[in-house]
Amino acid sequence: MIKLGVVGANGKMGQEVVKMAIAAQNIELVCAVDKLNIGQNIYNDVYIEGDLNAALKVHDVDVVVDFTQPSTVFENIKIYMENKVKSVIGTTGLSDEQIMQIKEMSKSSNTGCIIAPNFSIGAILMMKFAQEASKYFSNAEIIEFHNKKKKDAPSGTSIKTAQLMMESNNNFKLGNCEETETIKGSRGGNYNQDGKGNIQIHSVRMPGFVASQQVIFGSDGQILKIHHDTINRECYMPGVKLAVEHIFENNDFVYGLENIL
Repeated sequence: MIKLGVVGANGKMGQEVVKMAIAAQNIELVCAVDKLNIGQNIYNDVYIEGDLNAALKVHDVDVVVDFTQPSTVFENIKIYMENKVKSVIGTTGLSDEQIMQIKEMSKSSNTGCIIAPNFSIGAILMMKFAQEASKYFSNAEIIEFHNKKKKDAPSGTSIKTAQLMMESNNNFKLGNCEETETIKGSRGGNYNQDGKGNIQIHSVRMPGFVASQQVIFGSDGQILKIHHDTINRECYMPGVKLAVEHIFENNDFVYGLENIL
């Protein structure tokens, strides 16, 4: 039985994780942490607690799932490592430098950690299809759509998609003319690493969306669009459960759910 803690338990994703844990036959919800509704009994005498460090010391937690905020997740991960509690991180907004630091912390503390920008199996397939298509197209851009309450832009999913695409093609935008933005930001953000990649990412934020992404490829005479829509947050739970089960059985560092599918 996997003893699970949920951090950000009152958030929209956290609530889904709690429901997943309650329904799963191999998972026991033992700890819930949030800054809101402290003291609330969310299930079977599991109460919302406000002090993450204290909660981990009191409860026998095997794995924690974190869906919190970009401003707090990095410090949370330090606490998981210090307490030697394995973690599944769904909060996005971590920088490349922070991810490398977490990888080193995971190794030095001998504590497993999975960071997944997206837990939807369909979204993972969208990323893999985009990676494959990148071998055959010289131009590509990404448009990602999220609800207006998402705080980080671009999304972790779009960044991970761009990283995978760059593994197949390190120079998009070939043949484009020299561009001038009459309104700053009109062309989105140029994602590149050491001058390579050059993938424009456009972020849309408005009510009505949960999460959607479109990768557009172009070459002379043709356009290829790879599109994924998230209709509700339940679709993430099979991926979250898979990540929890993996990190419970293993003690590695993983960035991207595609690496354990």
